[in-house]
Amino acid sequence: MMGDETMRVHEIATMLGADDRTITLGEPGRVVVFHRRLGIWEVDREMGFTPDQCKSLREMRQMTAELILFLQECRIFVAQSASGALFFELEKARCHVWEITGTTDEFLNYVWEEEEEELAEADKPALESGVPTPVELIPGHFSISIKDIQVKTPEITSKQVLLQFIRQREFASLEIICDHVPPWIELEADQRGFTIEREQLGKNEVRARLIRGQAGGCC
Repeated sequence: MMGDETMRVHEIATMLGADDRTITLGEPGRVVVFHRRLGIWEVDREMGFTPDQCKSLREMRQMTAELILFLQECRIFVAQSASGALFFELEKARCHVWEITGTTDEFLNYVWEEEEEELAEADKPALESGVPTPVELIPGHFSISIKDIQVKTPEITSKQVLLQFIRQREFASLEIICDHVPPWIELEADQRGFTIEREQLGKNEVRARLIRGQAGGCC
């Protein structure tokens, strides 16, 4: 694990209820920003947040503007679930919103590690031959073999190949052949409204199929 001196993610904001567990973005509670110092997460600042009391869209926008101001440079936000006007305002402010149920000691390090890894992946120079992309078999339905790609070019990661493709949500289904389903794919699928079907093809080969839900994801 990288040391704090090399990290770029220093703060994570959370939407918490009275029991210190995450709550939905629209519930009354408090926004708590945690700061990482020497490997330890500490409360840096917090504010009460009661979007349920807003009586108009104007009031909601004003409250959201106050929230963004309170977040300062923090652009990672964790709630039990997020949707609607508040979610879209956070996205407009370039916040990366996670949907996680639990207490902060259960997920802060996980979110931090995932965010740091994503930043590191984004910094990697593109290969001269380019990163492979899923093949469209029929309109809206794509397929790719991460297993084959990593046999030929092991320096390419599943995130480099699929992260942006999944986040764009411009497909009805995506078939992925791999030796196991990476945890980050399961998390992204859950956050973005995809269901995952799995089929064991062999001892070290799995077919995972991401299928877009009718209502779409939160993002």
